[in-house]
Amino acid sequence: MAITEVILTEKIASLGAEADIVKVRPGYARNFLIPQGKALEVTASTLRRINLLKTKRAQREAQELNDAEELARRINKLKVSFELETGETGKAFGSVTASDIAEKLKSELGGKTEIDRHRIQLERPIKESGTHEIAIKLHADVVAKFSLTVKKKGGDEAQGEQADSEGPDERPAGGYKAKVKAKHTK
Repeated sequence: MAITEVILTEKIASLGAEADIVKVRPGYARNFLIPQGKALEVTASTLRRINLLKTKRAQREAQELNDAEELARRINKLKVSFELETGETGKAFGSVTASDIAEKLKSELGGKTEIDRHRIQLERPIKESGTHEIAIKLHADVVAKFSLTVKKKGGDEAQGEQADSEGPDERPAGGYKAKVKAKHTK
């Protein structure tokens, strides 16, 4: 198998970043990377040009780091809360997922900032009420943390309303089985 070396002119997720010299198949380089302007052939003149690409890469990475740090400062100040429906026993009917958190953060941050749900570090969806510390990996070097409060909605109130609506005479003392047994004995 033949391999060709090329210099990348922009960041490509599966290969590398600007100024990286990578080995690829000749057809990939000849038919896609070079015609699209994503890479240059390795020659003496392009090796001299590599310094320009390195400065471009350093500027881009510095800008990404600054943006991530600024966003982390804004996120660290947030206190987000959710309400979950709960049943009679206090068990939640739903859960708070990374997608829910991403949508809530978008609305809290003004709607302009989009946070990828994959960056939110949750071991599993949150089903318990209380306060949880949530981490978001914004950059390789930047992790933001904020407080998420989950409150029960409908727990005690639902029990009281249900008991009032049924009335004392509707349920037999033994429950459903006693009611069925009572029908058959009559």
